[in-house]
Amino acid sequence: MPILHKIKAYLYDNFLTKDNPNDFIARTISERSLNVKEICESAANRGGADVSAAAMEHATELFLKEMAYQLCDGYSVNTGYFTASTLIRGVFDSPSETFNSDKHSILFRFNQGEKLRAEIPTIEVNIIGVAEATSTILQVADVKSGTVNDILTPGRNLKISGSRLKISGDSPANGIYFIETATQERIPVDSGDIVTNNPSELIIVIPDLPAGNYTVEVTTQFSGSSVHLKESRTAFFDKQLTVE
Repeated sequence: MPILHKIKAYLYDNFLTKDNPNDFIARTISERSLNVKEICESAANRGGADVSAAAMEHATELFLKEMAYQLCDGYSVNTGYFTASTLIRGVFDSPSETFNSDKHSILFRFNQGEKLRAEIPTIEVNIIGVAEATSTILQVADVKSGTVNDILTPGRNLKISGSRLKISGDSPANGIYFIETATQERIPVDSGDIVTNNPSELIIVIPDLPAGNYTVEVTTQFSGSSVHLKESRTAFFDKQLTVE
């Protein structure tokens, strides 16, 4: 199958496995995030659509709105490119227990479909090299829900794994922050709520965040030696997390 696409990636020290201390993981370099309008414009300009970008965008928004409606009624969706379904999280302690929003939650799960998997052989991966030694967030795990890179449970523990994450230094900017996606409000984690402060793992108590979507930011002067960096550096997690 011919190569039609190219993606670039850097290698990072793998702190998520203990069996091999010298292995690496690859993380793709994302050019930027595309919205529906931009994808439709690209399809029209590239010749991949036989309708205008505006018409394609309107039809796509109608489809996504109806898909969300059907998912909320408990239907699963298979577009060929991805599948989607509605899930209920939380433990029911008896057969007679009813759904309780304080204890249980609803979320939507999306997975790649057959048509998208069929495109994988057309992708060429270019490993740029080992990334510059800096703070990196590789994984975020919500202890209460048991989810990884997904749900946030306010008031409960969150494990942040990566490299050079230890909060260290005297800069007032140092700390852990949750960035609300819509407003870009930066909500700090109280220093007293940092339970574990290690280079490869931070365990914190999640602040009382309102419902919404968030990203995680870690700012520190930790250098890996006894001498702190002169200026703080910041690691951003590239996946969106949700408070339901």
